[in-house]
Amino acid sequence: MKDVEFATVRNGEIELRVAVTGSGPLIVCVHGWPELWYSWRHQMAHFAAQGFTVAAMDVRGYGGSSKPTEISAYSLTELTSDVAAAIDALGDGEAIVFGHDWGAPIAWNTARLYASKVRAVAGLSVPYTPVRPESSIERWKALYPDKFFYQLYFQEPGVVEAEVSVDVAASLRKIYFGASGDGFGKLLTPKRADSTLLEGLIDPDPFPAWMSADDLQVYVDAFEAGGWHGPFNRYRAQGIDAEQLGSLDVPGPMLTQPAVFVAGELDGVRKFVPGVDMYDHAAAACLDFRGSTLIAGIGHWVQQEAPEATNAALTDFVAGL
Repeated sequence: MKDVEFATVRNGEIELRVAVTGSGPLIVCVHGWPELWYSWRHQMAHFAAQGFTVAAMDVRGYGGSSKPTEISAYSLTELTSDVAAAIDALGDGEAIVFGHDWGAPIAWNTARLYASKVRAVAGLSVPYTPVRPESSIERWKALYPDKFFYQLYFQEPGVVEAEVSVDVAASLRKIYFGASGDGFGKLLTPKRADSTLLEGLIDPDPFPAWMSADDLQVYVDAFEAGGWHGPFNRYRAQGIDAEQLGSLDVPGPMLTQPAVFVAGELDGVRKFVPGVDMYDHAAAACLDFRGSTLIAGIGHWVQQEAPEATNAALTDFVAGL
């Protein structure tokens, strides 16, 4: 990507690689699983042209950032502190924060825990749900007692890492396609509880046009070099989140900043809880909610599958601040 420079932000012993472009007020972008700063390439170019400094970080565990081994290093408390460090290092102590997939809970909770640093927050694909005293993993166990659910499969260290490492390129193609609008939710197709992540997933040929072979290679190179333990440890840290944040009274769970939600209409996240459309409740814990945009025909990777529509929704939000 043109006109991008890389900065190193330090947060204690953690080093974060951050891609930066443009000049002006700061927007910090936080990616999800299994992605990189590169997932925000379309938004970076767009908002730099609108007069912003746009900083897209490799979340710890990914790409060029530090990859601690401990599960506890991937709690929301730790990950939000990384975003706060990036805001301090690259801006004037305040930023608009965008987050997608796991990056959305990181963004939402940065707004909660570092309210003075977050001017406004946009979550993509995952609406804001305050962390509860009960671990999310226990909730998934109760909801999927006899069916495969990927987050439960991820809990045993080393198992899923071994599966996806056999052929990193094929694993990423299957995951990206399976959660996209083109794959129409194949990643969450019901299957036996003893299934594996990649079992039954399609390896598309050709891959849909929203991700070129060169784009895919950026991700393949990063995961072949850096491995998978950090990305999967984020899923294993949800019990720690419950302990640290589930009963936290100050700051309270309600977000006070302007907030917006953007997602693909076909995103499987909205059906995580059987019988409930999670996207119907995107405003529930936001005191200044500016609306939801659901993009027709699009799946989970919303800012890559539909960059123009995503940019339009985020531009409207930012312009209204």
